[in-house]
Amino acid sequence: MPKLTYQGNDFYLDGEKFRILSGTIHYFRVPREYWYDRLLKLKACGLNTVETYTCWNLHERREGVFDFSGMLDIAEFIRTAQGLGLYVILRPGPYICAEWDWGGLPSWLLTYPQMKRRCYDELFMEKLRRYYKELFRHVGPFLSNNGGNILMVQVENEYGSYGNDKRYLQAIADLYHECGVDCLLFTSDGPNDLMLSGGILDGTLATANFGSKPDEAFTALRRLRPDQPIMCCEYWCGWFDHWYEEHHVRTDDDTAEVYNRMMELGASVNIYMFHGGTNFGFTNGANFYDVYEPTVTSYDYDALLSEAGDLTKKYYDVKAVIEKHFGPAPQIEVKNSEKAAYGQLRLTEAAPLLENLSNLSTPIYHAAPLTMEEAGQDFGYILYRSTFKGPKGKQKLEIDDVHDRAQIFIDGKLKGIIERSRRCDEIELDLGDNDEVQIDILVENMGRVNYGTKLAGELKGILGGVRLGLQYQFGWEMYPLPMEDLSRAVYHPCSGAVDGPVLLKGNLNITGTPCDTFVRLDDFTKGVVLVNGHNLGRYWCVPPTKTLYLPAPFLKTGDNEIVVFESEHTDDAVITFTDRPEL
Repeated sequence: MPKLTYQGNDFYLDGEKFRILSGTIHYFRVPREYWYDRLLKLKACGLNTVETYTCWNLHERREGVFDFSGMLDIAEFIRTAQGLGLYVILRPGPYICAEWDWGGLPSWLLTYPQMKRRCYDELFMEKLRRYYKELFRHVGPFLSNNGGNILMVQVENEYGSYGNDKRYLQAIADLYHECGVDCLLFTSDGPNDLMLSGGILDGTLATANFGSKPDEAFTALRRLRPDQPIMCCEYWCGWFDHWYEEHHVRTDDDTAEVYNRMMELGASVNIYMFHGGTNFGFTNGANFYDVYEPTVTSYDYDALLSEAGDLTKKYYDVKAVIEKHFGPAPQIEVKNSEKAAYGQLRLTEAAPLLENLSNLSTPIYHAAPLTMEEAGQDFGYILYRSTFKGPKGKQKLEIDDVHDRAQIFIDGKLKGIIERSRRCDEIELDLGDNDEVQIDILVENMGRVNYGTKLAGELKGILGGVRLGLQYQFGWEMYPLPMEDLSRAVYHPCSGAVDGPVLLKGNLNITGTPCDTFVRLDDFTKGVVLVNGHNLGRYWCVPPTKTLYLPAPFLKTGDNEIVVFESEHTDDAVITFTDRPEL
């Protein structure tokens, strides 16, 4: 493969002028079986490049233990793009934002209290070096300097929105060179002086990220870098959703109009997102400005391809702009996946969580409550248990800080919920001389903040302690509940309304080849859905999302095990498989 260079206002590929027409697809948000389909649709749109981040927090969930298999096999994703004649823009972070849990940083970094992240901290750089060495062992053969299709590699990500440590940025570039990267390096930042000046690095291409007003954005970029091509590394064609919000959409006409203007200006552009995909499992991030706002499971993003990979009007409108400027797109047949409405399924078995703790988790004992990270856990739930004995008199139960949502049970009965930034039920105990009660506190990690001033790092679970009045309670059992291996849960028959926290199970029988479908949980409150062991992600009865995307590769012909973890209550344990999303 030729090497990408630039001179003046133009990129050159093997000596020929070249415009980067790119679209973002995150391999870790799309089932591996659908990579070819999504990349083929990108090529059929007239684009010549695919861009992706890499997710450190999934590739190294446990320190020193790496995973590049299944949906994390980035080498196969790049190889698939190469087979279709597509170039690749690689963005290895280490921070990626992406509305992804802690912007892709692994939570175990938080167990080093002396470490400062995203700056030149020697301990942080030591951990990053190990990750990059392993990452480029997998993707190195695809670098353009090795004859591969990776044309560009990003240094950090939107760093000017966070800091200005040029030594740190240079150290990342040096790490790349250590790992054999000898292709074009670049930075990307918001289009203003503060962000660009903090994030650009001498000797690297600077790009800008924005969704509108391209003339203004490129003017800001040119003022600081007048001697390079203009490029929008993230053209935001839509937006993402938080719980409690309305679903975000951007009109097709406006998207195409702004894209057309960038083509007129001679810019190279990466469309963010070409295909958004899904925050499967517990991988969503969150924002925190005035309040904590976790991102929903769907990452549809109102992109050119829907969450299920369907061709949208926006896709065809952008394709028309590309053909207007560059001629006909490749004549490739692409189509939407088949969808099925499998109808209703009653979940007929229940495994109450409090009765199954010893089956699902190994307890940790400590005087004071530990955070998730201190307990060696990254995602999911954690349950704290302690026995409170009298005499105490009448006292209010207080938790210093909860990240992010706690359900409080007294002798197995739900007595209140504390939800970060929104809800705080008051719970009072009145313990006489010989009284004692068991307190269980189930805490859900709803996603680490991925952008803004909280990025220094936030722990999950109970922070500080639990007390009655001024008196702290000591002596706790903690049960980590990542909701990964649920096979040892003991079920019994159930029907009608069910109180949580509870695992509910049923079998969906499919005749013939499985199709994509969407799961509705209209009578449920809050939890997650697992299908044949695949965690589809969170559902909640609050707006906006009403369905979870269930891709066909997660299903099989015959019986499919469906497990719902309902944390609060369902009026009727019936779920519906429909052929239409409701976002």
